[in-house]
Amino acid sequence: MDTNGFSNGGSTKGKPIKCRAAVAWGPSEPLVIEEVEVAPPERLEVRIKVLFTSICHTDLSFWKGENELQRRFPRILGHEASGVVESVGEGVEDLVPGDHVVPIFNGECGSCAYCNSTATNLCKSARVNPFKSTMTLDDGTRFSVVDKSTGARRPVYHFLNTSTFAEYTVLDSACAVKINPAAPLEKMCLLSCGISTGVGAAWNTANVSKGSTVAIFGLGAVGLAVAEGARIRGAAKIIGVDINPEKFTKV
Repeated sequence: MDTNGFSNGGSTKGKPIKCRAAVAWGPSEPLVIEEVEVAPPERLEVRIKVLFTSICHTDLSFWKGENELQRRFPRILGHEASGVVESVGEGVEDLVPGDHVVPIFNGECGSCAYCNSTATNLCKSARVNPFKSTMTLDDGTRFSVVDKSTGARRPVYHFLNTSTFAEYTVLDSACAVKINPAAPLEKMCLLSCGISTGVGAAWNTANVSKGSTVAIFGLGAVGLAVAEGARIRGAAKIIGVDINPEKFTKV
């Protein structure tokens, strides 16, 4: 797989990119593969070529529009992914084109009081916000699409700081984590949400200690990641609880 094509900036730097994306036009409406235009990154933003993305139940909940206050359409969903940096905006110093990255919805600027606290990692500006559908810098979007009914170009809204159901996406640089280029990107995409959420619950929230007994309610992707996190921490007994009997054939 060639992921180094952007190491010299490439011919797309500073220019809009047209690509395909799965666009949600309304609650529970089928996603439509559309040609969208992705603007260049602004200050402290990065544009990423998405190589792998997966689906999470949170995507489903937002697609259904279960919370009316969180509805904003048209929108590009998706938040578990991995890819390569295509270009960076002004002021981005820790990422360069060609870097392998994992987008994260709970970003860290690294300089605010919250990022520098040992009590929390909920960044003042880049923390996850389920009501947010635009970029931090200017409250605008970096996606647009031609409305078939009017022929006019209209904005497409962002999702959980990430919007990975697209071939290219723009993130705040605080929401992109550089990873080892030797790491398999098809597996690293799971670190965006499911694996890190589960392992983090065992390591940070519960702070599982050696010899502990751990009960896990729900054996989906997150629950299984909790089990792995507890195992690595040295739990003596791990009890899985799930009302779906089919789950047990997969454990």
